[in-house]
Amino acid sequence: MSKTPNIFVRSLQELKSTRCLALTALLIALNIALELMGLEIKLPPDLKIGVGFLANAAVGMLFGPSVAMLAGVCTDLLGYMVSGMSMGMYFPGYTLTAITAGLFWGLWLYPRRLSVWRAIGAKACINVFCNIGLNTLWLMVTGGKAMGALLALRIPKNLILLPAEVVLLYFGMKIVLRLYAALPGASGGQCAAGKKTM
Repeated sequence: MSKTPNIFVRSLQELKSTRCLALTALLIALNIALELMGLEIKLPPDLKIGVGFLANAAVGMLFGPSVAMLAGVCTDLLGYMVSGMSMGMYFPGYTLTAITAGLFWGLWLYPRRLSVWRAIGAKACINVFCNIGLNTLWLMVTGGKAMGALLALRIPKNLILLPAEVVLLYFGMKIVLRLYAALPGASGGQCAAGKKTM
């Protein structure tokens, strides 16, 4: 029997590190701040890419799926509270979406394994399962709109934005890896190994 802990146990063990707790809290705060400021990249004709997802991806890449799923819960709940609850009543479905996104970030990018294919896989899973799948279902439940009408708008939008989001994710995470490796006491071994991973 292998003595190597599985990816979820490894990720949970990251929580013993002060570095993990501090950086995760910082990235959660950054995500909420970016969302509240409405910082977006505008693309023609009327498409926008929010950049808050990069903070979530960084948590998953640096500390794994367990930490990223917990960060997803915190980001969703704190984001709701900080926004002054202006989004209406709290709906737990969106928290489930944030947890699922954290799972995908961690499974594809941890431990600090970054490649173009992993960036494509992570973002494609999130666009399909979280954005098109779960969020469309929650919009149908909370807004009373027909699933077909929602999907007709959401599928093309998510597919069109995917290439730009992948580019943003890949280069954003390269910057995160460099910054993380520059921190005092950071183990650069996994960062260097991550460049060779498929």
